[in-house]
Amino acid sequence: MDFLKDLIYNTGKPLSQFYTWLHKVWASFNLPPVLLDIIIQFIVALAVFVFIALNALWIIYYERKFSAKLQIRKGPNRVGPFGLLQTVADTIKLLIKEDINPVKVDKIVFFIAPGIVFLATFLSFLVIPFGNGIIVSDLSIGILYLIAVSGLAVIGILAGGWASNNKYSLIGGLRSAAQIVGYEIPSMLVVLTIVMLAGSMKMSEIISAQAGYRWFIFYQPVAFLLFIIAAAAEINRAPFDLPEAESELVSGFITEYSAMKFAFFFLAEYTNLFIVSAVATTLFLGGWQGPLLPPFVWFIIKTYAVVTFLMWIRWSFPRLRVDHLMEFSWKYLLPIALINLLITAFIIKVIG
Repeated sequence: MDFLKDLIYNTGKPLSQFYTWLHKVWASFNLPPVLLDIIIQFIVALAVFVFIALNALWIIYYERKFSAKLQIRKGPNRVGPFGLLQTVADTIKLLIKEDINPVKVDKIVFFIAPGIVFLATFLSFLVIPFGNGIIVSDLSIGILYLIAVSGLAVIGILAGGWASNNKYSLIGGLRSAAQIVGYEIPSMLVVLTIVMLAGSMKMSEIISAQAGYRWFIFYQPVAFLLFIIAAAAEINRAPFDLPEAESELVSGFITEYSAMKFAFFFLAEYTNLFIVSAVATTLFLGGWQGPLLPPFVWFIIKTYAVVTFLMWIRWSFPRLRVDHLMEFSWKYLLPIALINLLITAFIIKVIG
């Protein structure tokens, strides 16, 4: 009974015990321990990939149904019960579609660009704390690592736009680079505010600092709002989806992409929606903490609450103009984030 309780509420303890036992069994066969570690890392990577794929399928279906409710229509309801298999059918369609490569593209860069975007998304899961002990690697610089690897995505977007040999794609890629630079700075100032309050960049310690329902959203509501706005802009979600604005750029940086390469961009976009929501949950909503239910369940509930909020924003506001987008960041978000950081530092200094 104690083991089952630990497995549900304190998952890190039984996982650590299992890891130690597995190494003892492995050592009894006189095999190098490093080989077991490599095998475990491959298994973890496969588990993360499966989670990314299944989670993206669900989020796409969920957004279709959610947007349909907002617009008073039905959404997917034909393929499978309640339309649940519609996204699966769309995935199969992308898998069997012809992969068309325009003649004058830079073939190598055009091919690897979707992989770079997906790799940035994949690496971000290394430090996402899904529950008490359910984290691939609880780095001491977890939030700094997350900011660093998430910034790699813009390289793939810019590379894809440039390699497509299409002016619409190039403009979309350049817009994405400008957008990331413009909104990454206020986002980092907000994260720095939370790091100051928690006294650590370690994800688990940031959550521990919010124990007893002292969630940072209560102390930093302005920072939470700034983070949500900046996060929506960084992952190119409407009303900040200027890099792929259909009314202006056909489909922006993904105009020339088809089949699986397009699917990788699409998969990364919806996975990034989950990641920024998970980070918001970690920084502001107490992470996995909550009564009665297992920590993992609380983390998923809170994360999907933020996902729903971002979807609500997307389907409620029209797309901004590109100059208004950049002006909003540099003239409003950045000064507010900086003032909030200074006020927080002053209060911490006075109280400390």
